Amino acid sequence: MTPERAPACPVGLPADPAVQRASRGQPSLLRLLLMACAVLVLVSMWTLAMEDELNLGRRPWLNLQKTMAEMSEPSFLRVWLGDSNLQVRDADGRVLRVEDERAAERRYLEGLARALWTTVRIATLGTALAALLALPLGLLAARNLHAPPVIAWAAKGLLDVLRAIHTLVFGLFFVGIVGLGATAGILAVAAHSSGSLGKLLAEAIEALDMQPVDAVRATGATPAQVFFMGVWPAALPQFVSQLLYVWEFNIRDSTILGLVGAGGLGLLLSEAMSLFQWGRLATLLIAIVAMVTAFDAVSRALRRRIV
Repeated sequence: MTPERAPACPVGLPADPAVQRASRGQPSLLRLLLMACAVLVLVSMWTLAMEDELNLGRRPWLNLQKTMAEMSEPSFLRVWLGDSNLQVRDADGRVLRVEDERAAERRYLEGLARALWTTVRIATLGTALAALLALPLGLLAARNLHAPPVIAWAAKGLLDVLRAIHTLVFGLFFVGIVGLGATAGILAVAAHSSGSLGKLLAEAIEALDMQPVDAVRATGATPAQVFFMGVWPAALPQFVSQLLYVWEFNIRDSTILGLVGAGGLGLLLSEAMSLFQWGRLATLLIAIVAMVTAFDAVSRALRRRIV
């Protein structure tokens, strides 16, 4: 005897047609999305191959081995292992100068520490400014706060624009306006991050249970009182958690802003790569990973306590 199949729904209760249609439609939509993604991948590979943009260059593996061999000796090791009486010679073997590798590397590490501190300050001040910009925009964009439609759509559109433009693009823009330095980096971080923070805040407010808010509104409270007594206490923990996450992301993002002259570690990275100083690049990458890991741990610990 074959086992009887389990009924699709409890006996005597007809299945909801809407649920059946949804269950049939979801796999179909998923298959369509997967097929569309596969087609996009294949078309991208084929068109790039036709344009000869997928080549690996000349001797890629040999170049990779050479680069990794040089990066396996980070430059900071010269502080202890460097030659204190290094003779720099020209092609004919004549001594051009004598230098102390250990002292030179100590000076480089001091500059690296200053660049790290600049990166942290750019990310921190940029995130703080982004929070000030995102707060009113997120409130206006939240649908359940019922801002005037024109203002709500304008706020949502501005958030979309800010979020769509990369921090590096903003960095180039602000370097052209305020000049080279940390100010351009702070403004670039704030401009991009305010779009992300504003969207996250709007979504957090839209997900709130509106019964307490409606109860405050029913007492005849003003819009400001409704916000500060009903909306803000419920949204604040989520907003602070999102703020910490964006700050953590900006610490990573700010490391490359110096590539466009907006301060921080980017200038050292650009210099090391353009001069093929792979040992110093390894030192920079180790410093970046250590800094990002430390701030990630701090951010996660704080978010766990808040949420």
